[in-house]
Amino acid sequence: MENILNKKENGWKSLNDDERQKVFDFSDDYIKFLNNSKTEREANKSIVLELESQGFKNICDVDILNSGDKVYFNNRKKSIFAAVIGKSKLEEGVNIVGAHIDSPRLDLKPNPIYEDAKLALFKTHYYGGIKKYQWTTIPLALHGVIVKTNGEKIEVNIGEDMDDPIFTITDILPHLSQRQNEKKITEAIEGEGLNLLIGSIPGDEKENPVKSNVLKLLNEKYGIVEADFLSSEIEIVPAFKARSLGFDRSMVAGYGQDDKVCAYATLRAILDARVADVTSVAIFADKEEIGSVGNTGMYSEMFDNFMHILLEKTSGDSPASLNRTYCNSRMLSADVGAGVDPNYQDVSEFNNASFIGYGVELNKYTGARGKSGASDANAEFVAYVRSVFERNKVKYQVSELGKVDIGGGGTIAYILANKGIDVIDCGVPVISMHSPYEVTSKLDVYAAYSGYKAFFEESEKVNY
Repeated sequence: MENILNKKENGWKSLNDDERQKVFDFSDDYIKFLNNSKTEREANKSIVLELESQGFKNICDVDILNSGDKVYFNNRKKSIFAAVIGKSKLEEGVNIVGAHIDSPRLDLKPNPIYEDAKLALFKTHYYGGIKKYQWTTIPLALHGVIVKTNGEKIEVNIGEDMDDPIFTITDILPHLSQRQNEKKITEAIEGEGLNLLIGSIPGDEKENPVKSNVLKLLNEKYGIVEADFLSSEIEIVPAFKARSLGFDRSMVAGYGQDDKVCAYATLRAILDARVADVTSVAIFADKEEIGSVGNTGMYSEMFDNFMHILLEKTSGDSPASLNRTYCNSRMLSADVGAGVDPNYQDVSEFNNASFIGYGVELNKYTGARGKSGASDANAEFVAYVRSVFERNKVKYQVSELGKVDIGGGGTIAYILANKGIDVIDCGVPVISMHSPYEVTSKLDVYAAYSGYKAFFEESEKVNY
């Protein structure tokens, strides 16, 4: 008799010793990726190196594409599209898995350095959604690039090695914080108060001697002057290393898992998937945390351009080809979801919540409150994805972000759905999402990889 009840089961229970080892080995590699890819530029570099090592070629260097060919397009070293050409025509549809590689952080302002109260500091600008109070009194690192007017590009990475200095944003001592304590948590630390402490030794200059001394040190090390910050992209990120979490080492704790966990699973999936009838496409987007805008975000036409090039170099392109391709395509929007936090259970509705260790999660819709901003996948497509996962023994759960009236969020799903593609959100549940140190289950990370790989390899034609 068919099991008529839908029971959630902890995924660890069904694993044998060999399967558990695969999960742990996969997460060891994932932790290395996290530690080397804290910014979108660094993640981009890591992904391109992996793609090229597995035979992917820059699409600009290829004239004709045939089944089995592997290509990628690097968009301004901040976003990437990759494809493995299948046996059927692109117009019959492609299988897409799309993640993003930017994470919440702080950026330096164009004129960042100043001196106040006899100390040197950097002014920062808030990017994404880490709660402002979580930025204070933790070790921070500087990552990014400075581009001089002569074209010279200087890469910056300070605060990760044990011999490096780190930086921090200070907070008021509790003995003197009576007025701060009276404020709402959203107001206790203001955006303009997230100033990075960078130096205290004065130089010989009469005005701003500490600032001048820091600039002197930067000039000696990097050959830059203050004006060069005008053309820089410096990100402030937690200096913590990603680590295994728990006595059983079953979880990963680390910065930037939203959404590098799904990006890594997507990367490994397209590298390991066999060539299918249907072309596989992987998206590693930028700017998701601020609305997917800009020429490296999913709202740009760069993905359309990539698909046009694929069509042109396979079977020829026509004005209607791209639309036909999209209408026949399917996508997993690979972004994280909210795992139930035992300390904050009241924001979740347990029948429709995800739990870490129970598999990759499927979200039919995201959005906020009355499904505002949701793409809301068709029931037929949800059933199709379920069937793919179940045939391939992928551990999964179906969930939503949280209770209806509490809040909401979104991914790049609706942007691709607007092109006519069938899309559903599918990603790893996270605890402490949008914090300096997020938590995932190693089992869920591996389940995401398994699900994306199965999706890429799926060649069944569906008519719904």
